[in-house]
Amino acid sequence: MRVAVAGTFGPVHDGHRSLLETALEVGADGVVVGLTSDRFAGSSREREVPAFTDRAEALRRELDALDRWNRDIELREIASEHDFAASDGSLEAVVVSRETADEVPGLNDERRANGLEPLVAVVVPLVRAEDGERISSTRVVAGEVDEHGRHGSD
Repeated sequence: MRVAVAGTFGPVHDGHRSLLETALEVGADGVVVGLTSDRFAGSSREREVPAFTDRAEALRRELDALDRWNRDIELREIASEHDFAASDGSLEAVVVSRETADEVPGLNDERRANGLEPLVAVVVPLVRAEDGERISSTRVVAGEVDEHGRHGSD
């Protein structure tokens, strides 16, 4: 199966790693990773986001570390919510978190309008910090938790 996964990935944390690892595991025919452009990331975030090139480098390192299956991985810059996922006929599935799973029906409506088959949604559970709340880049940047969801210097 050829799968897509997308995000801002800045900074990368264990929630992202769970999404990426799932995409790599199920993506036997390849994984396409969408990374938000600087403009798109800036328009959808109320915090400063690292530059695209920095996020792309960090993402490549994470993918290399997580890829136990030696998958064909393509990194694409995305400028909108559905971007290539709505128009790439080679894709068969999209890996999403439980938090973003409700966006898949809209994506599949766009795919149908483009004459494409809908994508199978592979939903990954949220990764929680030690306080029970989800890990997010916003929380990491704010210093609430580290990339693994731990508080302080634990």
